[in-house]
Amino acid sequence: MNTKGMNETTFPVTKTDEEWRRQLTPQQYAVLRNHATEAPGSCALLREHRAGTFSCAGCGQTLFVADRKFESGTGWPSFFSPVEGSIGTTTDRSYGMTRTEVHCSNCGGHLGHVFPDGPPPTGLRYCINGVALNFDPKQP
Repeated sequence: MNTKGMNETTFPVTKTDEEWRRQLTPQQYAVLRNHATEAPGSCALLREHRAGTFSCAGCGQTLFVADRKFESGTGWPSFFSPVEGSIGTTTDRSYGMTRTEVHCSNCGGHLGHVFPDGPPPTGLRYCINGVALNFDPKQP
């Protein structure tokens, strides 16, 4: 696990703050670049059940495959496993607790957190802000 601050890490996709603001919606910018959290139940991707892939809204890197998504009842899209190599982690000590933050390994965008209360086979729950994701449905 990487415990360096996100500002100390260099990622393959790097942009200025102004470039990120131009590219992202205000809500995407708040989540991906400033570690905000969207309101639970507010994203349409929470109810997305088609086959396909979920990618980073910041850089387009594929992060999750739809068959790894499950209903956690938390109000955020949840997955039991990311695409290998697509996710990085840091220790988040905000709000008086210690959690594992997950970010895109390509651009460093904040995605959400991972918790050890998910289903088999991993037992993990990647609780992801839907606004940080784009969905690409599988073509028939």
